Amino acid sequence: MPTVLSTKKLTEKQKELLQNAGVSLVEYNAINIDFVSFKVPSIIENAIFTSQNAVNALFKNECHPERSRRVFGNCFCVGEKTKALLEENGIKVIKMTEYASKLADYLVKNHKNDSFHFFCGNIRSDEIPSRLKENNITFKEIEVYKTTLNPTKFERQFDAVLFFSPSGVRSYCEERSNLTDNKAIFVCIGTTTASEAKRYTENVVVSNATTVESVIAKTVKTLKI
Repeated sequence: MPTVLSTKKLTEKQKELLQNAGVSLVEYNAINIDFVSFKVPSIIENAIFTSQNAVNALFKNECHPERSRRVFGNCFCVGEKTKALLEENGIKVIKMTEYASKLADYLVKNHKNDSFHFFCGNIRSDEIPSRLKENNITFKEIEVYKTTLNPTKFERQFDAVLFFSPSGVRSYCEERSNLTDNKAIFVCIGTTTASEAKRYTENVVVSNATTVESVIAKTVKTLKI
């Protein structure tokens, strides 16, 4: 039976997808997320979210969805689940893309004269900020959570390791002994995460969609179970 390591603790339904495919699972959180205090401006015409963590941090801060419906105008986000979480809390999503680079392209092309508030963590991709700066688009970053690495040493081998962020890759690879198993496949949730993984190994595959379920499906298919 193949064994995989998930660098994020999975839900019971997600675990069942692996179990039903005959895969043994080891899991841990390669990164820790901590919400921080922040102030939300009274009026936000255009908001950017690139992760569910930022959305969750916002609503913990805001306390009640009614507050956010009053404060927010349009919203732009990365990822289907981020979009769903925003809409569940009453925020209208104008545009969703699978990757930050695609959202940056859209904003530059369609909203060059608008201003934005970008809700993010302390470790975030530079894709959107750099593109907005290059095109003189006004934006303000609001840090709503902090990401810290949780490097953990594993003395066993895995057939595949599942990654869900570049930070997760860095955390796992910080303990160099993790890399003694050169045959392990690094299964990544998207191209940005995969780019980080390729710094450590050539044995990298990318899920078809930026969801945990897609990472699991790609793992099962890659292991040819």
